[in-house]
Amino acid sequence: MRFKQFIVFVLAAVLGCAGWAQTAPEPVNPHATPEARALLAYIDSISGKATIAGQHNYPNVGARWTDMAYDLTAKYPGLFGGDFGFSGGEDKDSVLSRPAMIAEAERQYRNGAVVTLTWHEVRPTDDEPVTFHNSVQGHLTDAEWKELLTPGSLLNLRWQAQVDVIAGYLKQLQDAHVPVLFRPYHEINGNWFWWGGREGKDGSAALYRQIYDRFVNVHHLDNLLWVWNANAPGGSAGAIEGYYPGAQYADVITMDIYSEFKQEYYTSILALAGGKPIALGEVGGLPSPEVLQQQPRWTYFMCWSEFIQEHNPLDLVIAVYHAPMVLTREDARLAGPLAAIRKATAERIGDTSEAAPGGSPAPAK
Repeated sequence: MRFKQFIVFVLAAVLGCAGWAQTAPEPVNPHATPEARALLAYIDSISGKATIAGQHNYPNVGARWTDMAYDLTAKYPGLFGGDFGFSGGEDKDSVLSRPAMIAEAERQYRNGAVVTLTWHEVRPTDDEPVTFHNSVQGHLTDAEWKELLTPGSLLNLRWQAQVDVIAGYLKQLQDAHVPVLFRPYHEINGNWFWWGGREGKDGSAALYRQIYDRFVNVHHLDNLLWVWNANAPGGSAGAIEGYYPGAQYADVITMDIYSEFKQEYYTSILALAGGKPIALGEVGGLPSPEVLQQQPRWTYFMCWSEFIQEHNPLDLVIAVYHAPMVLTREDARLAGPLAAIRKATAERIGDTSEAAPGGSPAPAK
């Protein structure tokens, strides 16, 4: 099947399974894979109609918190979140766990989950492994920041070497035909990470554009959907508009909220998105069914690791996972379209193991 024919076939299958026919959005990467295009079309199709339940997992714990969500609710999250880490040894954020994390992300995709990946990147003046507070939450001087954004400078070359390592792992997922919602430099408007809190065209947004350019135009990572992420504004987090890299660099616009789900946060992200899908990149407390009814355009939420158990009342977790507008991995409104993507991939590459018989995800915990 030719490439363009394949794209048309997949999009028709995905939107048909979802039951929501509409025009599919164009990814910001013009060379995006058919799987990435189909995933974006699906996410866009549920906007205003449903929200995917998601769960983050530290790199060195496999799917521990995804499994915990199942233990609490008898339903699996429809979105699996992973991280590339920064620390060493047996720490939960160990960089040694990257191969296992990639394998788990692929397994989750095969079993019916959408995959999203985050990276708590080491400050480019440091070498891995590091501690969180001394490096990820470190600081660059204004001179170092300017050097970082200067092509060919020593600090720029160090940064390139760092991101090239991560590109290699993402390439493994591309080779496995796994589309990824990639969320670089998250909480970009906050001043608590070395990459964030610098407003304006030569600030944090420029670094986001720099990693986009390297991953898309140097490494040709076409399986990525680009997720721009800000923190709920206020306190140490600036107004989100000053950190946006431009509509040509983001497929999905997201916000992290660890407090009240204020309507003003929702309306501000909708305004910035300009019609692009929006989502809750990270949450501590889950958005209640009432919140999701009042703010229906959130296409997914991702609860941060242990917060699912330690910071949410059990009755709320159960209520959210069983709410009519919330999609879990078992829900036909999610399982069907994702199975259609995997099945179309299998037909394209001639690998019948890509999807289980009948287009259903193979059962696994």
